[in-house]
Amino acid sequence: MNYWLIKSEPSVFSWERLLKDKKVVWDGVRSYAARLNLRGMKKGDEVFFYHSNEGLAIVGIAKVIKESYQDPSTNEDWSAVDFAPVKSLTRPVTLAEIKADKLLKNIYLVKQGRLSVMPLEEKEFNHILELSQT
Repeated sequence: MNYWLIKSEPSVFSWERLLKDKKVVWDGVRSYAARLNLRGMKKGDEVFFYHSNEGLAIVGIAKVIKESYQDPSTNEDWSAVDFAPVKSLTRPVTLAEIKADKLLKNIYLVKQGRLSVMPLEEKEFNHILELSQT
């Protein structure tokens, strides 16, 4: 299994909306690096949902329910992936907490903050889960 983080502004698409809708087509990604990450996702992979710009925190866990396919919002070579919610975090983990944590200093969220779809190592994913329970 692989681990990922996706970002969305709550005013555009929030965690609460994903909980309500039960699934989402994650389309409209227009970054080559993020596209490669979408294409690397496999069904069942776990994904942190991060609120960007407003909130600045990881708020939930989703899973990949449909692997990469042609983005239906364009005819160009972009990809989409379908996600479903798994659970809300017990407590959101803020960007400030992540930046202050020595074990997370090398994750893409810290080093390449503009990337909207990014991989995580299993140990990073598990550490963030532990932080959410403190």
